[in-house]
This record gives sequence, structure tokens and C-alpha cells, in this order.
Amino acid sequence: MRRPVVGLLSDFGLKDPYVAEMKAVISSICEDAQIIDISHGIEKFDVRMGAFVLASTVPYFPKDAVYVAVVDPGVGTKRRPIVVETKHSLLVGPDNGLLILAAEKDRVKHVYEIRNTALMLPRVSTIFHGRDVFAPVAAYLAMGRLPYEVGSEIDDYLIPKYAKPAVEGGTLTGEVLHIDDFGNIITNISAKDLNKIDAEKDASLLVKLGRKFLSLRYCSAYGEVAVNGLLAVIGGHGFLEIAINQGNAASKLKARVGMNMQIVKA
Repeated sequence: MRRPVVGLLSDFGLKDPYVAEMKAVISSICEDAQIIDISHGIEKFDVRMGAFVLASTVPYFPKDAVYVAVVDPGVGTKRRPIVVETKHSLLVGPDNGLLILAAEKDRVKHVYEIRNTALMLPRVSTIFHGRDVFAPVAAYLAMGRLPYEVGSEIDDYLIPKYAKPAVEGGTLTGEVLHIDDFGNIITNISAKDLNKIDAEKDASLLVKLGRKFLSLRYCSAYGEVAVNGLLAVIGGHGFLEIAINQGNAASKLKARVGMNMQIVKA
């Protein structure tokens, strides 16, 4: 029988004891859990970055994995702790948009507010729900507890703007989701979204990025344009990138996370 898999993401870094405390809680409840670190290098409080990294990783985990994601600047406030049940997995974390980009990729089935104190640690800190709420709930789910046992189903969970690119009149509107270490400008637009405007590989895309207007070849690989050439490509994470072959597109175009963009087929 396969060991239950728990994926763990946070903005905690590795200098402090916080990640180890969460792992210890999971292991003490679900001794067989195989805990896989997704990342603990998310920029502090950067929910959008956490959402991107989580959404990029989830497709490669085994079916029935449980994820704990903690980028939670609103911890201890009225923001709710939730469990999202998708077609293939369960995601545990705050109701601040962190889980939804990944969950939408995997098709949301139900969302539950965590209210069952029997599935939490006996003493719950108001500022460390990662250890005291999310980690134990994830461990119990990994052991086979059913998601509806955590609390009541809700339908008013937060869906962040970056989870929903829009198409209107042949124009695809999205935004910059992330800028990676290569300077690639990663958007919230998928290949499926591009299909809605009939974009085809090797064709040109007219892109408005902030106040800049670009005509970009829609490529399958970075090397399909000359060195230092601009291009559009679907990255390994499944999102559209604006990139420079062997260069830094974000620096050249002065792009920043959250910048609006529009795309039409040339």
C-alpha cells in the first residue's frame, strides 16, 4: 500500500523552527506520511507567488495527495481556514486565494471551512495556524478522514483576480503572475486560454504589457528565436511566458508582478 503523500509549502524559510514543527505534527499524527517540501522560499507574505508555485507543482504529485500551503499574512483575523477538495487531491490552508489557482487547475469539487477542533492541536495559537490547524488537519486527511468532517461546506471562498483571465471580443486579458530567476515574465494565461482567441504556434501575438506594445512570435521553445530575441512561450508550468532567448525579459521590459496585459492574435 502506497504511503500517503503530504506536500508542504510556506514562506517560513529554513532558519527558524517553523517548518520542522509542522512536519513533526504531521508525522506524529500520520506516521506513514511521506512529506515532500514544495518550497519554503516563497517571498514573505507573497500570496500570489505561493499560489503560482503551488499551481505549478500540483500536477506532478500522485493522486490523493494532501497539500498544506501557508502564506498567511491574515493569520488570526477573520480570514477562514479551509480545505479544498478537487478531482484528485485535497488542499489545506487559508482562505486568501493561495490554494485556488492550483485547485482550479485540478477542478474544484467542494470547499469546507475548518471548524472541527477535534482535528486541531489541543492548544491553537492565534499566530501559528500552520502548525496548530493546517498541519494536523492535513495529517488526519492523509490518514483517510473525509474532507466534510472538517466543517461546513462554503461557496463564498475567495477567488483571486489572477485565477481568472478574461476573454472579450477576441482580446485575452490577464496579468503578470510571477517573474522567475531567469527574468521570464510568467503570466496567468494558459494554453487553453490562448485557444479561446485561436492563437496558433509560430503565429504572432500582439501584446500590451503595461504601456508597452509588443509583437511576439508564439514559440514552442526559447531557441526558436535568435539570442536576445523576444518571444512568447508556454513554460513548463503551463502558463504563458514573455521571455528573451538567453536574456532577462523582465529587466528589459521593466515588468513587475501584477502588471496588466492584453493579447490578441495578429
